[in-house]
Amino acid sequence: MLLNVGTFIRSATRFSPFIITHSSPSSPSSFCFSFSPKQTVSFTLQSSQMASFTTLSQSPPKLLFRQLFEKESSTYTYLLADCSHPDKPALLIDPVDRTVDRDLNLVKELGLKLIYAMNTHVHADHVTGTGLIKGKVPGVKSVISKASGSKADVFVEAGDKISFGDLFLEVRATPGHTMGCVTYVTGAGPDQPQPRMAFTGDALLIRGCGRTDFQGGSSQQLYKSVHSQIFTLPKETLQYPAHDYKGFSVTTVGEEMLYNPRLTKDEETFKNIMENLNLAYPKMIDVAVPANMVCGLQDLEPKAD
Repeated sequence: MLLNVGTFIRSATRFSPFIITHSSPSSPSSFCFSFSPKQTVSFTLQSSQMASFTTLSQSPPKLLFRQLFEKESSTYTYLLADCSHPDKPALLIDPVDRTVDRDLNLVKELGLKLIYAMNTHVHADHVTGTGLIKGKVPGVKSVISKASGSKADVFVEAGDKISFGDLFLEVRATPGHTMGCVTYVTGAGPDQPQPRMAFTGDALLIRGCGRTDFQGGSSQQLYKSVHSQIFTLPKETLQYPAHDYKGFSVTTVGEEMLYNPRLTKDEETFKNIMENLNLAYPKMIDVAVPANMVCGLQDLEPKAD
């Protein structure tokens, strides 16, 4: 199944360059402009600096990418768009209710047309922004995995493709943190951004992984999910998690295969690690999970005194 502005089609187009932009709360913004498989220019800017440049290509960038941060839950939201397409179709991955206005303002400033608001799973530490976004932007469709059991406009399963313009995300089932976790991976092929990008939700974090002690979690299932669905991607694949608590913003599949302190262990050792984390009960779980099961739409009616 391939989703394209609400319809199901398959598409293939020519290669064109793209932009990758990522940042973290404690690091300068980084930019990488890739013009062809053999031509790459990269540099780093401090937030107070400006830079001008001349590219080697006359074609406009194809993938526009932004990494956004919500500090209360340490959640990353990702904005992707095909900015060489006439409609500039865009999608948001893991939006948070507290930062919906910020995200939509950015979409407007960049002249994008938001078509999907997506979740990697039913979150327990914050309320998703998908419901609020649907109320503010008519036509936007919410997306989540069928296995999550929650409400949405579009339910995805392993192997589905979510298309926005001439770009697409591949859906990989990565349960273990919750029953319905999925990882969204940018497409393979010469007409898609390279290196590939994997949005892993809570399944695989930077030098860590999501807990497995609630919401139908399973350490055995998570171990198999990561090793079969994420660690099988090209090692240069950029991996973007749903959260980070140490100031990191991005890693690669190859790095995590070497340095992840949990997933580099054998399955039995991993299981023992996860069973002895002794983590506190998530403070938002009793609010977040019920709200996220209905696309983040809470009962907003005033309660009687």
